[in-house]
Amino acid sequence: MKSQMAYRKRIADQQLLRRLAGAGAVLVEGPKWCGKTTTCEQIARSALYMADPDSLERNLAQAETNIKELLAGDKPRLIDEWQIVPKFWDAVRVHVDHVGGAGHFMLTGSAVPPDDRKRKDGARAMLHSGTGRISRLRMRPMSLWESGDSSGTVSLSGLFSGEFPTGRGRHSSLEEMAWLTCRGGWPQTVDQKGDIALDRAFDYYEAVVNSDISRVDDTARNPSRARHLMRSLARLQGTQALLPAIRKDMRNLDSHSMDEETIRSYRNALEKIFVIEDMPAWSPCLRSKAAVRTSDTHYFSDPSIAAAALGFGPGDLMNDIRSFGFFFETLAVRDLRVYADPLGGTVSHYLDRNGLECDAVVHLRNGTCGLVEIKLGGKALIEEGARTLNSLSALIDTERMKAASFKMVLTAVGEYAYRRPEDGVFVCPIGCLMP
Repeated sequence: MKSQMAYRKRIADQQLLRRLAGAGAVLVEGPKWCGKTTTCEQIARSALYMADPDSLERNLAQAETNIKELLAGDKPRLIDEWQIVPKFWDAVRVHVDHVGGAGHFMLTGSAVPPDDRKRKDGARAMLHSGTGRISRLRMRPMSLWESGDSSGTVSLSGLFSGEFPTGRGRHSSLEEMAWLTCRGGWPQTVDQKGDIALDRAFDYYEAVVNSDISRVDDTARNPSRARHLMRSLARLQGTQALLPAIRKDMRNLDSHSMDEETIRSYRNALEKIFVIEDMPAWSPCLRSKAAVRTSDTHYFSDPSIAAAALGFGPGDLMNDIRSFGFFFETLAVRDLRVYADPLGGTVSHYLDRNGLECDAVVHLRNGTCGLVEIKLGGKALIEEGARTLNSLSALIDTERMKAASFKMVLTAVGEYAYRRPEDGVFVCPIGCLMP
């Protein structure tokens, strides 16, 4: 079942094997084109491709009469784009219950499970949660380490263990980072050059606004309005803008702006197809009594989508360094999420009433955390990031939670990673980082 194209190893490979060893089935979900199917094909012993037009009608008919026949095949069996037939979810769950054991199925999909999708007959298709039978694995576009654009001399897991190595990164210029930001982490682009690689993000964006945003829940949505919303979200990435602020920004593009409920519907659709992935707020135990903001921070799953939504290329980012900083933040958050996943970690954001803000907090299941400020680079920005990290670190109530394992300024440029002797803040170019 291996792909005919050269396969580049992914961090999710080992995660998938681990999940299959412990669960009857694994749901691999994430944005379209991020490599879910290819990853599963490396270990699948049989496969059913539901979106294949040559067999779609036959498979749909078979699913209506006897869906068990579609589950037959050597295990682990890949069922690609399973959500085309939501009945697969309960069919797989029941099969796992009856057969027992682990590693039977891999389900891939570019949309969240339709737990409460309205059927054509007007009824509701309620799906069982799958708890204990179906494990979920989130895949994202490729990190810089996976695409070969990071040297991997600094390990995120090592930072949690107290390792602070010095090492050379792969990129030292803003021009290179601007190109990587606009190219994105799409597997098909990592070996392509120039405008050919940059075109893929625009192709993805066009597919989202013209079809995917409507197909996800069979609700017709206006492509023009979808464009306006995505452009606003791109301008507001890295912020905690609420619906009224998003609507106000959209009015600059469209005098007949959508109401807030419609905006919410469009945003929910983008979340369901993994185009946007907001970051939750972090609520630590602090010595300070300052109220912690709880609003999510807005991000795209890949910075290239935001660039395409605004029609930006690398030159546009270089001409607007302030905006470039927000795009790079989205790229850095993408990579931190990818690197944290195999550690059982999550990434969140801190902001309090006094305006103290930390771009990313990586926290593991054992209660340890790392504080990260994301900056393009340069002495002044590194100093600014270090001040923020030291201020937040000093507020943590270490009698009620563990002190931060590390404080890191993650930069776009810089040849080497190093640790500041005066405060222990670790300065790391993103071109050095790995899981």
